[in-house]
Amino acid sequence: MSGLAVRLIGFFVVFVCAAFPALGQLETRSSTTVLYDPDLPAAGDFNHDGFQDVAVVCSQALCGGGVQVLLGNGDGTFQPGVSYQAGDSPESGIAVGDFNRDGNSDIVVTDYLGYTVSVLLGNGDGTFQPALSSASETAGTEVQIGDFNGDHVLDVAMIAGLCPGPCVSVLLGNGDGTFQAPMNTLTTEYLDALAVGDFNRDGNLDIVWTSGISANLNVLLGNGDGTFQAGATYSLSGGSEVGGVAAGDLNHDGILDLAVGAGLSIDAFLGVGDGTFKALPPQSIAEGGESMHVADMNQDGTPDLVFVGGNGGNGLAAVSIMLGKGNGTFGQQTTFPSGIDGFGIAVTDFNGDRQPDIAVTAELNNALVTLLNTGVVSFSPSTAPNFPEQIIGKTSPPQTVKVTNKGTTALSISAMKVKGQFAAASTCGASVAAGASCAITVTFTPLSIGNKVGTVSISDSASSKVQVIELTGAGTVVGLSPSKLNFGTRKRGSHTTLPVQMTNEGTFPLNITSISTGNNVYTQTNNCGTQLAVGASCTINVTFSPMSKGALDGTLDVYDNGGGSPQPVTLTGAGS
Repeated sequence: MSGLAVRLIGFFVVFVCAAFPALGQLETRSSTTVLYDPDLPAAGDFNHDGFQDVAVVCSQALCGGGVQVLLGNGDGTFQPGVSYQAGDSPESGIAVGDFNRDGNSDIVVTDYLGYTVSVLLGNGDGTFQPALSSASETAGTEVQIGDFNGDHVLDVAMIAGLCPGPCVSVLLGNGDGTFQAPMNTLTTEYLDALAVGDFNRDGNLDIVWTSGISANLNVLLGNGDGTFQAGATYSLSGGSEVGGVAAGDLNHDGILDLAVGAGLSIDAFLGVGDGTFKALPPQSIAEGGESMHVADMNQDGTPDLVFVGGNGGNGLAAVSIMLGKGNGTFGQQTTFPSGIDGFGIAVTDFNGDRQPDIAVTAELNNALVTLLNTGVVSFSPSTAPNFPEQIIGKTSPPQTVKVTNKGTTALSISAMKVKGQFAAASTCGASVAAGASCAITVTFTPLSIGNKVGTVSISDSASSKVQVIELTGAGTVVGLSPSKLNFGTRKRGSHTTLPVQMTNEGTFPLNITSISTGNNVYTQTNNCGTQLAVGASCTINVTFSPMSKGALDGTLDVYDNGGGSPQPVTLTGAGS
């Protein structure tokens, strides 16, 4: 990495659009399993193939190392993760940079319990050498990289807990993947987030940090040797609910500005150029502000905000975009569900169409999910169609994806192809007028038991790359009728029973492991036994016993070897 590139860490990246300007529309493209509890992601091209890869921190004991590396396929999907040992207990701090100046991307992570900073040196082919560990003398979490002493070697700055009190800890790089002893700047309280940039334009990197204890944004001005002096402090509007902080030129004046997630608002601070900032009125958001990034999501040359937060449905978070207006203010929050709990994001071009995409980690789902920027093409729903368990050889009810051209010119569609055990019909034709919509209707006909995947690939003028709608489903030989039971409203203390018939529609005996409802509101009895012969049926009687008022939902789950296990029957009812 050149000295210039190192000194500009903290600025946003402007992506050049290959077609007409996009609207920052995101579509959930793929989900890749991570072994356990993935934390913040970091992106880089680890094997020099021109495709962006991702590294995530995960639980040391259960993911086989501490860092999982997922190599990108160039279309927004990733190969299975490979684990690497990194310290004793790696935390959320992770970043990608060239720490030994050999032209290959390396990975740095913080170790919360082991009091070390570990670097995995890249071999340039997507593999990494054993970790080099440098003592940090303190428990570290979030990490930022940059050249803090002007020697053209990457250094790290991290949030630290005990120096002996809370602090920002800087470790100067030796140029070989190791670091010098930490240089600690004590802070008045524990930190939530860091951002790095040259905020007073003196050629030295500075740091801003946030804390929910006092709800403040604090500036540390760099001395050019890895040490800092205290700068100004600014109040945040969100109280103790402080999210991420990101730096970028939000108003096109060549001076770095800041955006902070502050509870139910975004606080923007316009840089004056001397290390001080002018606070703008907070802008309301519905929810979110974590893992804040600045990027031009709609290719208009003005930086936008991307962060975790918003209503993704079923209590899940979403990824949100707020389009910049070029004066430090932003448009309304637009959320894109990813179907996961959502923790941290990486923003870069994952499919080579020169538009910024997003990879989001899911701690509870143990997954890395990719949301691709589909330009002016809006897909509704934005999540991939998922077909319930379907009897093999029989066609499912259709699912429809609405395609809308949100651009100002006609959208040309040159090809549409379907892969997998799916079929698709389209009303889109060869062109979709500006502002118009069309529909893609997909059905699923499994040919064998088990999970199935497929795609609808669309070649259009909105992107230089094929846009893909991922399809998932499961084939089964287990027929459950009905697939839903509605008990209506029943008095507390009453008992109402409804039957479900289970049929083995396969060509082999069905082995039944268990049948359960998982709670005392819904219970079941059955005459199915442990095996059901070919063509045979049995009955599962589900009893609803409300013990409180209001809606009481549940699920009947059948575990077996028939494919798609467990097969669910949705249970609804209410107590009065």
